[in-house]
Amino acid sequence: MQMSSFRAGSAHISPANLDSRSTAILRELVEVYMQTGEPVGSRTLSRRLPLNLSPASIRNVMQDLEEAGLIYAPHTSAGRLPTDRGLRLFVEGLLEFGDLAEEDREAIAARCAAHGRSLQETLAEAGQMLSGLAGAAGLVVAPKADAPVKHIEFVPLGLNRALVVLVSADGQVENRIIDLPPGLPSGALAQATNYLNARLNGQTLEGLRSLVDAEINANRSALDALTKQVVESGLGVLAGGGAASGGSLILRGQSRLLQNVDHLAKVQEIQALFDRLEAQETVLRLLEMAQRGQGVQIFIGAENALFNASGLSLIFAPIRSSEERILGAIGVIGPTRLNYGRVIPVVDYTARVLSEVLG
Repeated sequence: MQMSSFRAGSAHISPANLDSRSTAILRELVEVYMQTGEPVGSRTLSRRLPLNLSPASIRNVMQDLEEAGLIYAPHTSAGRLPTDRGLRLFVEGLLEFGDLAEEDREAIAARCAAHGRSLQETLAEAGQMLSGLAGAAGLVVAPKADAPVKHIEFVPLGLNRALVVLVSADGQVENRIIDLPPGLPSGALAQATNYLNARLNGQTLEGLRSLVDAEINANRSALDALTKQVVESGLGVLAGGGAASGGSLILRGQSRLLQNVDHLAKVQEIQALFDRLEAQETVLRLLEMAQRGQGVQIFIGAENALFNASGLSLIFAPIRSSEERILGAIGVIGPTRLNYGRVIPVVDYTARVLSEVLG
């Protein structure tokens, strides 16, 4: 299939130094492992391979593959599992990619449609879709929104709450809910809306917030105390939600990473990963990786420091505008035995659709 180029997370490993027998055995071992998640023995391989090799002959080849660092034995006298290096070789040199089914393409295009939705909503929907198609967690990274603010509005919701809506000059929309102070006058939300919009004049959210803070601190805002609280709360929640920070990260389908995990230590490792993903430093690192890559990027196991202890892989691709500006990144996090042949084309196609829709 036609697919954007993808980058490895480590140095390229060529299968050229493997003979045909070793290549066939490694390929079959990885494919069985991805289906079962269990160590693969020589008898299993001898039944599946059309090479007319005895289990003893296969064991000899497996010994060579183990010495090359491509497979390993998790237990004495057990079958073998591929190492991260072995999986890398499989993905880069032995894996065959098929075309996406037409129904998959149509489903991706429909779920990525941005009509009537903000950038965040569109990306979140795409992440949810990827989670379902890949059987893994969907990951979306949205960059810092530093475009000038076009409009801000406070919309009453009842029950002493209001929706703060920010529309940026590049069409992005941010929606946040705030609690209103008791006793707020009926016209306070309209007054807060008019006050902020009168001061936009090409300001970014960060610039607007600094301007308003200076006016309020100098008692030059002409707002009563409760309306000041509304203005400060609205700007604060917008800034804290990613609009003025280094970016935001959306995860969907995290529970899929915990399925079939029966070791407490592994559960704790994955939960620790969730904590790391929420850190602003992690968001910035992911955006930097997206900026450097032109197509799908693949990090298997320990190749990415984020997943070093959790035995997971990251497959993601940048979303770019027509001017090649980074709009974000999208991908999946899953076990190292992901169905790479399906997940890589799905991530690639989704990123290209989103680049067209949002760019």
